Amino acid sequence: MSARVRLLDIRPLRESRAFRDLWTGSAAAQLGGQAATVAVLAQVWELTGSPVSTGAIGLATGVPTVLFGLLGGALADSVDRRAVVRTTTAGQLLAALGLWGQALAANRNVLLLLALVATGAAFSALGAPARRTLPVRLLPSDQVAAGLALTSVSFQAAMLAGPAMAGLLIARWGFSAAYAAQAAAAALAMLSVIRLPAMRPGGADAANCGRRTGRGGGRRAERGGGCRPQRGGWCRAEPGGWRVVLRRPTLWGSLATDLSATLLAMPIALFPLVNEVRFGGDPRTLGLFLSAVAVGGITAGLVSGTVTRRRRGGLVQLVAASAWGVALAGFGLAGELWAALACLAVAGAADTVAVITRGALIQLETPDAYRGRVSSVEHVIGVAGPELGNFRGGLLASATSASFALVTGGLSAALVIAAVAAANAPLRTCRTRPAGLPTR
Repeated sequence: MSARVRLLDIRPLRESRAFRDLWTGSAAAQLGGQAATVAVLAQVWELTGSPVSTGAIGLATGVPTVLFGLLGGALADSVDRRAVVRTTTAGQLLAALGLWGQALAANRNVLLLLALVATGAAFSALGAPARRTLPVRLLPSDQVAAGLALTSVSFQAAMLAGPAMAGLLIARWGFSAAYAAQAAAAALAMLSVIRLPAMRPGGADAANCGRRTGRGGGRRAERGGGCRPQRGGWCRAEPGGWRVVLRRPTLWGSLATDLSATLLAMPIALFPLVNEVRFGGDPRTLGLFLSAVAVGGITAGLVSGTVTRRRRGGLVQLVAASAWGVALAGFGLAGELWAALACLAVAGAADTVAVITRGALIQLETPDAYRGRVSSVEHVIGVAGPELGNFRGGLLASATSASFALVTGGLSAALVIAAVAAANAPLRTCRTRPAGLPTR
């Protein structure tokens, strides 16, 4: 593989105006969201000084995600996905304005703060399934993984810049400045979806691990895939994204891998406690923790051509998710700041690889008539898993210690992922075949 194809593939930005608009708005929203994440974490810690309360941020995000995520999937498979994305993006803007307002009013009620966080999470969950289906509709199949890699890089860049920006804004002007930045970014995200084309569900499918129902193609739908071939060879959706996921080993295995990694090993809620116990509570160090994860993620993203051009996405995800757990266990044991940051950078790189491969595999494995509902399942697991994992970590650390919660969580995640790999041969051997890419 040449050095050129190992690097980040930017063809989606170059060749698709609609994807470029979507990516720009999403990148802005991610930057504002990261700034708000730090502000909420710091504000809750200032109000309560409790790791259980910082863990409750995850609960405030995770519960609405579960409740509204599946509803969002049904919407995405029944109405114009562009309309869903526009409406929910507007709701997220209103929630961001609410966070800004409570900070301006010097709110001291942590329940109000968490309620506004939950409102933003609800709108995000309602729109996320539709939003997740957009790249595979806006891009040719050979660029889907590259589009997801670009999205991951923008998220990691936001993780790098967002906390630093939030720290500066909070230090100079208080929490309201960080929330104002989030509101401005949400407004830009709203503008970015205005020009998207109409996208009703049921469009042409992408290839999925070499299997697609198609007239004259000589290939049949995977048995138990959860859809019925109709005239023209495509599939008519049946209700329930969970049903489709559970019938396809590649889908449930990929999502089980992600859930194991995040529910058992998510470390964010423990960062303030680790910082205070080991490194003196300096807020700059807290920002470095988040930035180290982002540095690892960006580094992996910049050489993501190595990942997006490989066929064995399931195997790559399994290895990367296991590395995430082991790296976080190392963070729990690290006594020096440089060692802690190095472990977090490795974790960030592993997470980026796992997210890219999981996202591409799920979108390419799922017929378009199902993508909204399956994407809603992916979103529920992808968001609720980390947030509930943060809550789990906060509870365990309050009863034991941050080190114990991190080490046991990371090693448990790696062991469970190994069990998924052993039990799920289709995921280990699945080979995606996007057209037009040199693959290995």
